[in-house]
Amino acid sequence: MNKMLMILCLLIPAVPVGADEVAVTVYNSNLGVISETRLLEFEKGIGRLSFRDVPAQIDAASVRFELIGSDARVGILEQNYAYDLVSPQQMYQKYIDKDIELIDKEGRMFTGTLLAYAGGAVTLMEKSGRIKIVLLENISEVNFPKLPDGLITRPTLFWIYDADKAGRFNCRVGYQTGGLSWTAEYVGLLSGDENSLDLSGWSSITNNSGKTYKNATLKLVAGDINRATSPPRILAKGMAMAEMATGAGFEEKAFFEYHMYTLPRRATVADKEIKQISLFEPARTTVDKLFVYRPDRHPSDVEVRLKFINSESDGLGMPLPAGRIRLFKADDDGAMILLGEDRIDHTPKDEEVTVKVGNAFDIVAEQKLISQQRVSAKVEDRQYEIELRNRKEADVMVTVEKSFYGYWDILESNYEFKRKNASTVEFDIPVKAGQTAQLNMLVRFTSR
Repeated sequence: MNKMLMILCLLIPAVPVGADEVAVTVYNSNLGVISETRLLEFEKGIGRLSFRDVPAQIDAASVRFELIGSDARVGILEQNYAYDLVSPQQMYQKYIDKDIELIDKEGRMFTGTLLAYAGGAVTLMEKSGRIKIVLLENISEVNFPKLPDGLITRPTLFWIYDADKAGRFNCRVGYQTGGLSWTAEYVGLLSGDENSLDLSGWSSITNNSGKTYKNATLKLVAGDINRATSPPRILAKGMAMAEMATGAGFEEKAFFEYHMYTLPRRATVADKEIKQISLFEPARTTVDKLFVYRPDRHPSDVEVRLKFINSESDGLGMPLPAGRIRLFKADDDGAMILLGEDRIDHTPKDEEVTVKVGNAFDIVAEQKLISQQRVSAKVEDRQYEIELRNRKEADVMVTVEKSFYGYWDILESNYEFKRKNASTVEFDIPVKAGQTAQLNMLVRFTSR
């Protein structure tokens, strides 16, 4: 049991709120914040109340309680979170040393004190003192006199409270829970000339919290919030894909240092379900296709990337939450062909987005170390050759990203370069259709 003292003797005048309302805020990091309004009944003085139907992954230490629209004063003195749920295994365990009744498939009855339950069999001691082992595969019915103390049908918060008057009051209860998360899912359709992209965005909300939130006010928070570490919780297993929700999508706004998406209608977020709702209306943006060769990561692959600016002038200009993006292009007969997929980070407006689509089939790259020469005890020169072969029917521009480590300097190169960072340089190499381009460089390394 998780006990905590809640110093929450609250007196809050407000306009009464309808009972049984729920608001769900979902974060990217396996976290949900729930606010429920329920009509609860209290007795005057010290009493005990069961707050049922909470998620299995609730963080009981995060519970907040307040009265709404009442002059009553209620203080929560103690809270216990019970999650020992009814199951056949638990029933047998709770009835060790107690009497039970079993009926087999032929209608015969076995009664006695349960001594053990293991290995697909139960061990009973009959009133005569004789010990009987009964195989459960032969049993059609098991009767227990009553539900054992401590077992419940669903996770429940038990409160001990002190109220100055009796009555039924609107109460708002807030708490955090694991098992709720969301990610953005993007679908991009590349135009025939490959110069523009039609982009649509969906929120994909996963609920494994152990509770269904019916007709909830739904909010999504995009951003990386800081969280104190806590012991891992076991996640519920299995899920089902919900149909994509129809109707109006989310309304976006900046909130603190994050972005919040609020659904302008109620939605049910069912347990063991993935729910998808549109984030924004499809938008068209201009794109550039890039070819990038990174010999130190992939010695023979030339990457194909699409780059666009997340700006209003280019057709977008909206915050893009982190998520997966899938890219398609229509064939001549209208069939949709998947080009590739990638993940993007949280991207504010007016920032650049680069998506890796795949590797170019008709552009071949190769790097060779031509020579190594020791100039002195601390200086070494290395001659590199990078060959780019274009087997396409169109000219291409290949960006070569070459990385060096330690202290280095490029002494000679047959192409101009720019420093991307302290360890990487970039060369833009034009390669005509059906031809080969060769990059040669002499690099000096110095040890200190």
